[in-house]
Order: sequence, then structure tokens, then C-alpha cells
Amino acid sequence: MKIIKKLIPFVVLIVLVGIAVAIFYTPPQTKKRGSRPAPSMIIEKQTINQAPYQVTLQSFGKVTAKHQGQLTAQVSGQIVAVSPAFNEGSFFKKGEVLVSIDPRDYLIRVESAQAELAQAQVAYDEEVARSAQAIKDRNTLGSLNEASDFALRKPQMAAAKAKLMAASANMKQAKLDVERTRIIAPYDGRLLTKNADIGQVINSNTNLASIFSTEVAEVRLPIKNSQLALIDLPNNHQSQQQVNDSSVSIINTIGGEAQYWPSTIARTSGSIDQNTQQINIISEVLRPFDAADKRSLNIGQFVNATISGRTIADAIVIPNSTIYQGSYVYLYQDGKLQRRDIEIGFQNESDALVTSGLSAGEDLVTTPLGQVSSGTAVQLKGSKKSTRRPQNRAGGNNQKPAPTQRESKTQEQRP
Repeated sequence: MKIIKKLIPFVVLIVLVGIAVAIFYTPPQTKKRGSRPAPSMIIEKQTINQAPYQVTLQSFGKVTAKHQGQLTAQVSGQIVAVSPAFNEGSFFKKGEVLVSIDPRDYLIRVESAQAELAQAQVAYDEEVARSAQAIKDRNTLGSLNEASDFALRKPQMAAAKAKLMAASANMKQAKLDVERTRIIAPYDGRLLTKNADIGQVINSNTNLASIFSTEVAEVRLPIKNSQLALIDLPNNHQSQQQVNDSSVSIINTIGGEAQYWPSTIARTSGSIDQNTQQINIISEVLRPFDAADKRSLNIGQFVNATISGRTIADAIVIPNSTIYQGSYVYLYQDGKLQRRDIEIGFQNESDALVTSGLSAGEDLVTTPLGQVSSGTAVQLKGSKKSTRRPQNRAGGNNQKPAPTQRESKTQEQRP
């Protein structure tokens, strides 16, 4: 027993030496991995097509009245009556009497003018009779050819006729003044401001109120200089009568959801705006207060507008999301990205009209990309991934393929 205890240390030493020798002469062999495949981005694409494209321009402006002015008294006197519509914001109809001025003074002038006219008529009739009698007397004496115009009373008759015409004109003026004591609405409209009221004594040319017509409203819409070629403008040439096919939709967003008012382009501004250096088109909206199913367009209100421009044949239109820095896009060619510079002729909130740089049939990358170099390998979304494994750089064609990362970890964990 004692001998066995003495031999145990020697046996352990011999085993340890043997293990060390085995490890020294049989080192572990590490399996080399093959080169990893280059990472490939997944993208989506769309084929570029050519098709007719209706250009739609965006603009904004302020609603104004086409007809607006001052309601002015043409005679003096005291206001004795006003219409219920003669208040700020009230609507009135064409021909409605808005203000009445005391007419009594002017009725008296009419009676006086009638008397003057009657006297002038009698005087003229007398001169006509006297002239006729003078001509008759000269014929009897046989000296008609020798008689002067004064002898035949022709100047006296002309003077009497002139007085008759003056009396008749005074009579018309007196009646006209009576009519002007009733101030009548010139059109269907609305009262903007009120400057006079019942009981007030006014003079001729006194401003009674500011009014505007509700028949037609106007909106001045500025157009960018770069967009002038995309729209047909009316009356650009005085000698040519142009037919304008462009339509405008006025968008009212005040007071609720957006509502659209149809409108037409009536004309352009007479000159370039000195502040913006742009031309304005003037759009007209008919009866902006009469639609029962829409909110009214108020004078002074700011509105947005969409303007239908020209239809471009064989246009190339792409989404704005595919354009980078406003100047280039990426195309998909033979499994790689290709950068392509483009020129944009028109752009709205969602689309861009490309005038050069792209052709029909090319594949446009629609996936948002970051800083990507041209020539980067990509893979289409939904396509099958390649199953080919790269070869081991250290071995030949007869060597086994390198294990994947998961297989290597499993082998290292084995005892």
C-alpha cells in the first residue's frame, strides 16, 4: 500500500508529460473561413413611362369685387328715408331705393320750369306768326326779294326758338333733380361702409356709402415667370383674340372643410408687379354669395387656387421622393445603382416633370437612399437571393466551402 502511494506522483507526472507531448506534436487545426459576400441593399423600382400630363399650377390671392365704388349724392338736401338694406353688410338689389332726399325744393323748381317753358312756347309761336305775316305782306307788295331778314322777322323767330329750347332744357334738369333725390342701387350688391343716415343734411357729391357688386368677384393670382410657358394666358396680344381653355378652382378653407369654387381666367394684369416682378392673372368667380351649399367668398379674404395649365404630350413624370438635392436620381441597371443628373421643368407637391436626363423604359429606384455611390450592388425586393458560396482563398476547387458563422461557433464549443 505504501508502495502504491509512492508511485502515484510519478504516474501523474508521466501522464502530464505525455499530454504535453501530445499537444506539442498535434496542434489544433483552425478552419479558414471563406470571404463573406458583399452586403446588398434591397430596393424597389418602377419603369419610366411617357404619357400626356395635365399641368396644375398652385397660387394664392385676395378676393376683391369686380365693381366697387362710392354711393354719392348728386343733389343737396335732407335725408328723409333710408332703406332697411342701407346698413353695413346688408345686401341690396339693383333698382332698390337706398336713400331718399327731401324732394320739395326740386318739385317747386319743376313747376317754375314748366311756367318758363309755357311762356317761351307762346313767345316762339308769336314770332312764327309775325314772320309768316311779314312774308305775306311782302308778297302782296311784290318786294319779297328786296326784304331783309329783319323785315321778315327771321332773327326774332330764331331768338324765340332758342329761348324755348333753353326753357325745355331747364324743365328736363328740374325733373332730373327730382329723380336724383331717390338714390337707387346700380347693381345687386352689398354695403361695405355707411357714411350718412336719416335726418342728415348733405351737399351735392357727398359720399353716402361704399358699396360693391355681388355679381362677380375677382382674385388676382401671381404666376412664377418659370411657369408662364405652362399656361395659356388671355389677351396677351391686342390684335389677337385668344381662346383660353384654362380653368381655375378657388379653395375656401375659412369656416370649415375646404370648398372649391369654379372660376375662369378673365385677363392678365396690365403690367408686371413692381414688388414681385411677376405677372398676375385675374380670375372671376360668378355670384360668390349665392351658393346655398357653399360658404361665401368674402371680400378681402385670402384664398388658394389651382390653375389647370397646358397638357404636355409624352411627358416623363416621377415622384418627388425619388429626386435627391433637386438635381439627380438613381437608376437600376444590371444589378447596380447608376446616378443620373436630370432637369426639372415643373414640380408640385408630389410629382416632377422631367425635361431631360431620363428616357422611357429605364428603371427608376423608388426606395429612399442615403449617401450611396454610383455602381453600388443592389438587389430587387422580392427577388430570390443567390445561393452560390464564395470559394476558400487558401484552397482549390476541391476544398469544402467554409462554414458559416453559426457552424464555426458550434465546432469551437465542442470538447
